[in-house]
Amino acid sequence: MQDKTDKLRRLALVARRYYLEDKKQSDIAAELGVSRPLISRMLSEARELGVVEITIHAPGETANALLRRLAETTFLHGGALVSDGGDDGQTNLALCRETLALLERLEARQVGIGWGHFIGQLVSLVEAEPPKHSGVKHLFPLLGNAGFPIRNYHSNENVRILASALGAEPHFLYLPALAESCEEKEVLCATELYRQMDQQWRQMDTALVNIGNYPSTPDFASVARYGPLLQRQRACGRLLAYFFNESGQIIRSDHDFAIQLPIEHLAQCRNVVGLCSANTSVRALRGALRTGLFTHLVAREQLVSQLLE
Repeated sequence: MQDKTDKLRRLALVARRYYLEDKKQSDIAAELGVSRPLISRMLSEARELGVVEITIHAPGETANALLRRLAETTFLHGGALVSDGGDDGQTNLALCRETLALLERLEARQVGIGWGHFIGQLVSLVEAEPPKHSGVKHLFPLLGNAGFPIRNYHSNENVRILASALGAEPHFLYLPALAESCEEKEVLCATELYRQMDQQWRQMDTALVNIGNYPSTPDFASVARYGPLLQRQRACGRLLAYFFNESGQIIRSDHDFAIQLPIEHLAQCRNVVGLCSANTSVRALRGALRTGLFTHLVAREQLVSQLLE
């Protein structure tokens, strides 16, 4: 046993000189008083016995490995991960570019767009840097329009800008995201405007859905829609104007008057891309993936690493 230990220590010494101290094999041989071919054989044996492990990190390999690990325990088929930038703005810019590249890889044609801060940044990027090529043919919102002056939540305007930059046909939903009551929602969802959008949703092949934290800003009248349900059921995140908890349960309310894509339509969509901004939390991502709705993910490598830990 001692002889084996001594041998491994000697192999480790040679390997350290060669791999970490950048010594030539001939120099190591002279130091130890042996031949250079013997040093070469010792380095090979060190690899065979596991004294030395060589890892090669090709560009994108770490991200691909993380996505493969996620796919083993979730419904994800793929996606794109990015390294953290110098600040949140740079990170989100990289995430936006990966989102556009993913749309091309998915050959997305009928695309539904959610809302939120990250969606707003995606719109701004496409407006400033229109892609030279895009296969997207139709764009439509997944929710009605917000009643507050924050561009990120003006669904029709976001669709208009994106469609113009991508050379796609825009489709608009001229209804509010939040009705005044459940009774008004029922009336509005019985209109021809809603029926036409419902047909678009059913034909959708790709949905871009922001994964947000809870509590979130703006509040989306969550107290009126849910009462104490969100706190009672431990909401941890938001997708569109739905809330979910860490076990992946979509929290339902009989008093929800939001006008948006029915969750059942989202579940039937071929590609549902979850978009995580620079500040999306591990809890929100964990709960979102457990809903089983998402097929693809765009996020930070570090966020996914933290989730897998």
